[in-house]
Amino acid sequence: MRALIALFTVVVIGMSPVSVFAQDAGVAAVMEAAPPPAEGAEAAAPTPPPATTSAAPMDAGTYAVRLRDLEQRINELKEQIFRSKARLSLLAETVLRGVVAGAQAVIVHENRMSSSYRMVKAVYALDGAPIFNRADEAGGLGEQEEFDVYNGSIVPGEHTLTVNLEYRGHGYGIFSYLKGYRFKVRSNYSFTAPEGRSVTVRVVGYERGGPTAPLEERPAIRYMERVSGRSGAGGGAEGGE
Repeated sequence: MRALIALFTVVVIGMSPVSVFAQDAGVAAVMEAAPPPAEGAEAAAPTPPPATTSAAPMDAGTYAVRLRDLEQRINELKEQIFRSKARLSLLAETVLRGVVAGAQAVIVHENRMSSSYRMVKAVYALDGAPIFNRADEAGGLGEQEEFDVYNGSIVPGEHTLTVNLEYRGHGYGIFSYLKGYRFKVRSNYSFTAPEGRSVTVRVVGYERGGPTAPLEERPAIRYMERVSGRSGAGGGAEGGE
């Protein structure tokens, strides 16, 4: 009996490593047989956002029209700012000096230039304060025979008016070359505004020297001044550059 027990123990002990080894081999075989993850199983790359459709490009004609409209609006705003600044300056000066009656000033621009010149810009300043600033490359400014520059109260006494005008040459046929020329004129004029009265200054742009004078020397400015009461009656005077 003891011999059978010993033999059974030897058999059990001898088979255990074999069984364990078989189990380990089976696990390894299962692991090796497992197929590798397919490439498609990988995380899909994020889909790029759809490309936005760009706006249709603006044609040159529409762009030019919008640009001119924007320039016109900017010029109008500049003119309003200049006028407001001048009026505020004159009003402040009047209040500080305690002037009650004051004086009235009327400044008018008159255009007597020939069709060879088109006025494209006019800038006026009274005692250094801007009162008028307008630019018009289309030529509408030069087509006006006259226009008001300033009409309002002013401090009695001596004043200085500064005028800057710019013209563009204009012509057809053999004179079309004039379109490439620019002519600038600058002038100062001093006048007196009597207290309780109105002074009118007419600024006249004209051509001097006749047809034989060089084109760049023809544009000129002269002044006509008239002092009157509030009713408008009074005398006048004329002055040049």
